[in-house]
Amino acid sequence: MSGPAKLELRGVRKSFGGLRVLDDISFHVGVGELVSILGPSGAGKSTTFQVLIGSIPHDGGEIRLDGEPLVQPGGRFAFMPQRDALLPWRRILANTTLGLEVQGVSRRAARERVQPLFAQFGLDGFERHYPSQLSGGMRQRAALLRTVVQDREILLLDEPFGALDALTRASMQRWLDGMWERFRWTALLVTHDVREAVFLSDRIYVLSERPARVIREIEVPLSRPRTLADLTSPEVARIEGDLLEALLGSLRDDRLP
Repeated sequence: MSGPAKLELRGVRKSFGGLRVLDDISFHVGVGELVSILGPSGAGKSTTFQVLIGSIPHDGGEIRLDGEPLVQPGGRFAFMPQRDALLPWRRILANTTLGLEVQGVSRRAARERVQPLFAQFGLDGFERHYPSQLSGGMRQRAALLRTVVQDREILLLDEPFGALDALTRASMQRWLDGMWERFRWTALLVTHDVREAVFLSDRIYVLSERPARVIREIEVPLSRPRTLADLTSPEVARIEGDLLEALLGSLRDDRLP
């Protein structure tokens, strides 16, 4: 990472009753970086996002944005959940403007802001379609468009392709890499997919089993734009091996098959 951190977590902790979920979570994201978080199921990856967007409070530690303590998270993050969450009774154009309308932007102004992006997101000509008329990949692109058009400082992507089949997921990963190269969003990605993390990320943080803490930080030294051929390189094989070793090493013996 070059330059100061855009987002920094320092020793963040979170428990639910007597269940400790996050324990001393510390990481940073630079301006224009795409950083991934990997960890076992139930390790608190999505809880970290809920803390960042302010839907639940953290119990301790510090969150800083642009070097200043984050007091009011509203308006700073744009969150894309695991499912596309498109409303089936609204056409795609109306779905992509929903976040802006919730912020108080008029319907006309919201549509004027969204409309020019449809072609770049591969959705030109589908503005009047309903979600049920689109493929899974197109629905995810619509959901991402709804997220980025809000023009927030950091994108939080919570397993955005986890529900897709393998071929569609690979296609969407290539598409997102190209879009990131064009727009240079600052983004934090939660994923269970080691290969997805390597293909998309500048850096990867590995979380331990719950209560989660950061056990590894791995840089991905691949140039952009990336291709499927990159995934067959010895460097990628080494990184994937390091990630798997860290993930498997974090599990208790009774969790192993």
